[in-house]
Amino acid sequence: MIDSQQASEALDDINEIARRVRQSTIYSLSSQMLVMWGALVFAGNIASFLWPRTGGYIWLAVEAVGIVGSFALSAYSYPNTRIRAFDMRMFAAYLLVLAFGIFCCWFGRFTPRQIGTFWPIYFMLFYTMVGLWFGRAYVVVGVAITALTLIGYFFIGDWFKPWMAVVNGGGLMLGGLWMRRS
Repeated sequence: MIDSQQASEALDDINEIARRVRQSTIYSLSSQMLVMWGALVFAGNIASFLWPRTGGYIWLAVEAVGIVGSFALSAYSYPNTRIRAFDMRMFAAYLLVLAFGIFCCWFGRFTPRQIGTFWPIYFMLFYTMVGLWFGRAYVVVGVAITALTLIGYFFIGDWFKPWMAVVNGGGLMLGGLWMRRS
């Protein structure tokens, strides 16, 4: 027979294991999304550096492929996890975030360089906030990419887009690989 203290310790152990499993599942799903979006953002930055006049179309294509890819990854992982990583609610939330960002860019009349700085910082705000609930990896990724984006904005000059390919795209991929290991 166990006493109440031993039972309490056993329940605490069970709760800790459940927390770790939940975080591991979330990190596993997120890592796939981060690697995919990181590769798309890397390609988008390089393409818009090479062909700056078509940057708007390039980023529309990146967003479209990213959304389709997010639905595909969610569908692929669902049989194993029974969790929809990207569903219609997530899609609606993403569209609202995107619409507000577009409104800010339009209302703020940003220069192309400011737009290239705004979007990563804006999205990393959400990564950082998600990290407050789901794990420090999101916070580290969000804060690191934000800081490196600002360094690039103020100090990199004409090579800002390639810098952002490495910082934003590479940072997302690196964060995704880190989450996979956690």
